[in-house]
This record gives sequence, structure tokens and C-alpha cells, in this order.
Amino acid sequence: MKILTIDDQQLILLSVEKRLIELGYEVRTAGSGELGIEIYDDFQPDLVLVDINMPGMSGLQVVKHIRTEKKSKTPILIMSGNTDENIIVDGFDLGINDYMKKPVSLEEMAARIKRIVGVPETEGETMKSNDVRMLQQHCVGVVIPCYNEEDRLSGPEFKAFAHKNLGYHLCFVNDGSTDKTLEVLQELRKGHESNISIYNCEKNGGKAEAVRQGVLHMIKDEQLDYIGYLDADLSTDFRDFDDLVKTLENSQFKIVSGSRISRMGANITKESARKIISMTINMIIQTILGMPFKDTQCGAKIMDREIASTMFNKKFITKWLFDVEIFMRMRKHYGKEEAKRIICEQPLKRWIHADGSKLSMKDSVKIVGQLAKIAVSYR
Repeated sequence: MKILTIDDQQLILLSVEKRLIELGYEVRTAGSGELGIEIYDDFQPDLVLVDINMPGMSGLQVVKHIRTEKKSKTPILIMSGNTDENIIVDGFDLGINDYMKKPVSLEEMAARIKRIVGVPETEGETMKSNDVRMLQQHCVGVVIPCYNEEDRLSGPEFKAFAHKNLGYHLCFVNDGSTDKTLEVLQELRKGHESNISIYNCEKNGGKAEAVRQGVLHMIKDEQLDYIGYLDADLSTDFRDFDDLVKTLENSQFKIVSGSRISRMGANITKESARKIISMTINMIIQTILGMPFKDTQCGAKIMDREIASTMFNKKFITKWLFDVEIFMRMRKHYGKEEAKRIICEQPLKRWIHADGSKLSMKDSVKIVGQLAKIAVSYR
């Protein structure tokens, strides 16, 4: 049985292709509606699996071409993050056989395909119940800055997330590490080359520049809808990061920033001395920003690609406080009230201080001077 799958996002396309081949189907892929139509005539598939939101020829235009111009009854299954009921109804009016809303698991996709066209003669293995692999609504790039993280990088956690969340691309930025961080990253990437990459900086430039270089690198990948960053020690874990992404997907916000606010029902742990210093610094930051942020320095943030492109195009003037600079740039670019409207500060459910922080207590004192520098530079 032959399946043609059409999607402009390679992260999704490769995952779908791999799973369908595992199940025993013959698969051809197309990264655009136009190419899909060309392949359709030659391939003569038994089923077409197509996304809706594609540049150029949309998924619905592909459906219309097959049903109206080709007058074909080839089964068509739409798999899309578009949840607009009018669009869904239009699809069925044009003659689609089924509609799946992302996020969706590969196994649900497989079950729907089997229901429509049947099981291949040489059916592959089904996945284990604990190996649920999800196709996200949007493709997300995550920058993870690393400096001498040889002993703190949790390879199994990163690999497990990359394996199960197929719309994510993890980009590790090696910031001129002097230990074996690069070798650890290269080992971590093995087997996940399609959605884990390494950006290697020959010299150490500090966290701000490492994140900036990673973001600029990710922006070149047009399939990524959102771009964010996360600390290598996973003090903010992937469950919370995914919650930030969901908030961005289902709102009008442009940036969603994690916040380590202590409250009932949340597991937020900090060293007591660090907690007092953080509170003092946050008060100074709120005064400089003129906006009521509780925790600008949390190392977990997600934003749409337009914001990422605009806010990271110039070097930051500080090595550690680039988060504050991002919000200062947002205020300067959009105006104070608009910036407050499009930035969301979302409390985390979990945050654990990890041993081995690169920021010493002595460095904390220097932060006050850097904040003064920011206040003057962005006046």
C-alpha cells in the first residue's frame, strides 16, 4: 500500500515517513503542495496525508485539485494544527475522509490510516504503550547553552524528549568549553541527528552571546514557528517548558517567560542566600523596566520567530542579564503598554536549583553594576 504525505515541516515529515515505513507502507514525501501534486500523478498513492497550513498551495487546495481536477476518489486524511471549525468543515465539503488535529500521537495517526486503507500485508510492530510519540501543533526550536557542562548534562533526559516530541529541534550551543562538553554533546546527538544539532563556538563568549548565536542559527530554519531557550542543567524541566509552548500556541502573546515564584502546589527550591539576592535584584530590575515582572532571569523562555529575529539581531551589552535586555528591547520597540500586553510571565510548577552554577556570589554583586549599565544604555 502506497501513502503520499505532504507537509512543509521536515521535522514532522521525517517522523511520519519513518513510522509509516516501519508499519510496512510504501511512502513518498513532499515538502510543498505543488510538489505533492507532481508526485501524486506518478506515484498513484492509496492514501494522501496532507497538512493544511503550507506556504504556496495549501492543503485544501491539494484536496480540491485531487477531487475536482483529477476527479479522483483517493482517500485523503488531513493532519493539521489548524483547529478552525470552518476550515475543517470546508475540508469535509471538498471530500476528505478524516481530519486529525495536532498534537496527535503517531499511533493515533497509524490507527486512522489503517481504518481507511487497511493493514499492509507485512505489518510492522506496534509501539509499546509507554512509547507515545507526539506530533506537535507547531515546530519549536530550543537553544541550550553549554559551558563546561560535562558532568551536568543529562543525556538520557534530552534523548527521551527528542524521541517522544517530534516537533521539537534541540540546538546545543557549546560556548568554548574547556572540558569534554563537546564530546558529550556529540554522543548525545547520535541517533537523533534530525532533531538534535550542535552549534560550536570556538571561544567562550558568555551565556548571552551563546544563546544569541543559537537563536540566530535556529532562525535560518524556516520550519520553526517558535524559538526559545532552556538551561542545560534542566532546573526547569521539559514538562514546564512544554506548558510555556502551549500557552504561546493558545494565546495572543509573543513571548512566554517562565517564573520561579514560590507558591502552594509548586516545587520551587533555591538556596536561601541566593533567594535573598534574587529578590533584591528583581526589585531593581522591576524599577529599571517599569514593568511588574517577578522573575526576568528564569532560564526558560519561548517566543515566536518574528520576536526572536528582532530581539536577538544585535549583541547584548551584558553577559548574564540579556533576559533583562530582551524586555528592555521589547519596551523600546513596541512601547511599554504593548510590551506588557504581548509578554506573559507564567509560573513554573517545578524548578530545582542545580549544583555547579557558573554564577558565583561575587558575580551577583557585579550584577548591580550591569543593571546600571543597562538602565543608561536603553534609556
